[in-house]
Amino acid sequence: MSETTKPRRVLLKLSGEVFGGGSVGLDPDVISQIANQIKEAREAGVQIAIVVGGGNFFRGAELSQRGFDRARADYVGILGTVMNALALQDFLEQVGVSTRVQTAIAMGQVAESYIPLRAIRHLEKGRVVVFGAGAGLPYFSTDTVAAQRALETKCDEMLVAKNGVDGVYTDDPRVNPDARLLRDLTYQDALAQGLKVVDAAAFSLCMDNNVNMRVFGMNEPGNVKRALLGEEIGTLVTSQQKENEK
Repeated sequence: MSETTKPRRVLLKLSGEVFGGGSVGLDPDVISQIANQIKEAREAGVQIAIVVGGGNFFRGAELSQRGFDRARADYVGILGTVMNALALQDFLEQVGVSTRVQTAIAMGQVAESYIPLRAIRHLEKGRVVVFGAGAGLPYFSTDTVAAQRALETKCDEMLVAKNGVDGVYTDDPRVNPDARLLRDLTYQDALAQGLKVVDAAAFSLCMDNNVNMRVFGMNEPGNVKRALLGEEIGTLVTSQQKENEK
């Protein structure tokens, strides 16, 4: 990459389910594979920021259905995202990738506080930045936080890793065998059709600020690296329809 070429900067959203391999807790083999793919993309010059979910430990909405106060339940889930962020940092450091964790709730002994300009500086220096603790507030999903962090750290694209599906479908492919994979999609169409990819707030943030989103599956080995490098996998969601499709 020449000195005059602007490096690719992306925000990768990893759900908690990814960390647990679909189960409760952490799957070291899965995290190790992800770390190695991130390393390869980083060595290729990609600047990588990551937002992690916490669903492999706790889900605030589910806890609230069992009688938890919703705000308190969300805070429990927020702490789960920090555990995932620290785990990912450790695996990345093990393979030689300098990594910083920033959290939206002050946790000075284990992570930096979220400071956008500092995060950007880390990215410019070749470090991976992992954002934990969501927005630091209840009632906000990590999807929405991912969109916000992508905007504030001036990322070129938001990448959403999914378990069990390889992109956005017209219906749930696990229920409807006739569901079709959509290679290209606009935010307007996704909202109008009620496609459950990320929450509506995340869609709206990306749509209003013209940030592309690529949704891809984790089942195919190497897909994290491919997405980070900008390969055309999964589904690309944009604010405007492609010219040749109008």
